[in-house]
This record gives sequence, structure tokens and C-alpha cells, in this order.
Amino acid sequence: MKLKKFASVLLSCAIAGTMFTGCGGDTTPAQNSQEITIGRIKFLNASEALYDEVIKKVEEKANIKLSNHQTIFYDNLTTMQMGLESGSVQEASTYKSVADYLTAKNPKFEIVANHNPLKLQDNFAFAMRAEDTDLKNSVSAAIEAMQKDGTLENLTKTYITDLKKDEDPPAVAFETFEGADTIKIGVTGDLPPLDFVSADGKPAGFNTALLSELGKRLQKNIEVIDIDSAARAAALNAKTIDISFWAIIPKNEDMPVDVDKPQGVELSAPYFKDEITHISLKK
Repeated sequence: MKLKKFASVLLSCAIAGTMFTGCGGDTTPAQNSQEITIGRIKFLNASEALYDEVIKKVEEKANIKLSNHQTIFYDNLTTMQMGLESGSVQEASTYKSVADYLTAKNPKFEIVANHNPLKLQDNFAFAMRAEDTDLKNSVSAAIEAMQKDGTLENLTKTYITDLKKDEDPPAVAFETFEGADTIKIGVTGDLPPLDFVSADGKPAGFNTALLSELGKRLQKNIEVIDIDSAARAAALNAKTIDISFWAIIPKNEDMPVDVDKPQGVELSAPYFKDEITHISLKK
């Protein structure tokens, strides 16, 4: 299975406002001298050193010390899980929906309790070439319409919330529209059950279901193209694909806007939000 990055971002309480819990109460930093190595799927523009520097700034602003940490980047989910099982890293950063899926599939893993006291979250969106303004606007409009009419909520329940932990998300069919344009969308299968490719190589899961609905609303044919996570921006710029999935990393004084957003790439309206969490080997 090809794999997609788990973008993981820490935002300061000053920027986040009331969005995060745990801010503005006891401002005494937690003293924790434990050093933890944390695996993350490789960012496109940020080095391990830069990422650790950003986290330290956020911790200082929030006046909380989570741990002494060292980030180790992995090319994909498979190698990160191998690093976790071998002890190369003690924790792996991901999202709650993904952590639920991975821990259900691998009895060796468990979700790390209370690692995210600020309840930090990322939004997910579609990435497109900056010059494709009409496509971006039509995709964003379709997402906003799906939010208003309840379609996004229903897809979330079917493919994430109500998905049984011991089951894979169902396959998704795409309608075809004769004579219509085709939108090429890069899928890595790296964020189960969100961006998911089944064992037989067929796209499935939440993102794929969202793509199918998007094709219907835009009256466009959808072509799914299997790509590597690290090649997403290059594939967009080379016009191998027109759209890729992306995690939104908000701009603030601690997290530069270009930390994982390559030049020439723009993002649609967000369509899903998930809490950042960590998994580890069971004690």
C-alpha cells in the first residue's frame, strides 16, 4: 500500500483561542524530563530540526511542557510502524480516526493517553495548482454545499464514525459522464480509513466517497491515480494530477505558512477535521 503523510501541527493557545481546551487555566509548566522519540510521516518542506523548533515555540507560548522530544521523519506509514515495533521511535503521530483504525488492526499498538492536553486538530482540504482558480472555486463551492445539506455529515458517519473497528471501509463506485472533462486525483492510500486503498488495489474509504460525490456535483469524471506521498506537489505541478488531499497547516507566528505548503499550491475549503493523537506499543 502506498502511503500518505500524517501532517501533525501544534498551534499556540494565543492563536487557537477557544478552539482548544486546556488553555488559559493553570499556566504552570508541567515538569517532564522524559525524552521521547516521535515518528512522523515526512513533511514536504519542513526538516526534523525545524519541526522540533516550532514545537518548542508553541510549548513556550502555551506555557506547557509536554516532553523532551526528538522528531524522526519516515517516508511512509509502513516504515513508521516498523520503526515503532522495532523501538526506533517510542510514539507515532497521527490522527484519532487513523489511530482507531491502526490499533484495531494491530493488537500491538495502543493510543497514548493524555498526550494532547490542548486538543489540537488539523483540517483536511484539497490541494490544487494555484492557476486552476475555477477548479478551486467549484470544488470549494461543492464542499460548502455538502456541509449545508448534510452530505458531509452522512459520509463521515458511514466511513468514519460508524465504521466497525474490525472492518475496512467499503469500496466506492464512480459515475461516468459521457463527454465530460476528467479530474485526475492523486491518492496514496496512506491515511486509513480516510485516504484508503484496499488490499486488491481499489480506492475506498471516506476521501474516495467524497470524490465520488464531488464528481456527481461537478458533472465531471473522476480518475484516481496512485502516487507517492512525497510526490504530491511534483505531480500537481507536472499536471500528472489535478487534485491531491492535504492537511491544512494554519499560518501564525510560530508555524510558517510554507512549512508544508509548496509554492504554486492552493487549498480548497476544508471538509474534515480530526484531533492529533499518538500511538505506541502496548506496555
